[in-house]
Order: sequence, then structure tokens, then C-alpha cells
Amino acid sequence: MKKLALTIASLALLGGTAFAAVPLSGTVKSFNQEARVITFTNGESVTVPLDVAIPAGLHAGGHASVDFSHGQVETVFLR
Repeated sequence: MKKLALTIASLALLGGTAFAAVPLSGTVKSFNQEARVITFTNGESVTVPLDVAIPAGLHAGGHASVDFSHGQVETVFLR
């Protein structure tokens, strides 16, 4: 029983990181420049760290992609 509980807890902790490692692409629903948050029309959102450049042309209705490395945003680019 302990092993099962530990396995479930481990998967819960790693689940978000594993999912975030998948590149995210789509139509931008909104972009909050001050908070550096990109929200896509599919409901997913990403907070971009200060050390990652955000393309100047990023805007609602545009298409963007976000690449991740080790669960962290690595690159934001326009499609």
C-alpha cells in the first residue's frame, strides 16, 4: 500500500513537469505583457521567465509556439 501511495504521489508531482516539456503551439487568445503570460485558445497558458525573449509581434489572434527544456520555457517564437 505504501508503494502505491508513493508511486501516485511521484506521478502527481512529475505529471505537470512532464506535460510542460511538450512543445505548445496554437492561436494566442491573450498576451499579458506585464505579467509575461501567454494564453492560448485551447485554455493553456504559459508564464515566460524574464531571461527568455518574447517576439515583438506576439499578439492575440496570432500563432505562437513555446519550447521547453527540463520543464522550463526555453524559446517563444511566432509561426
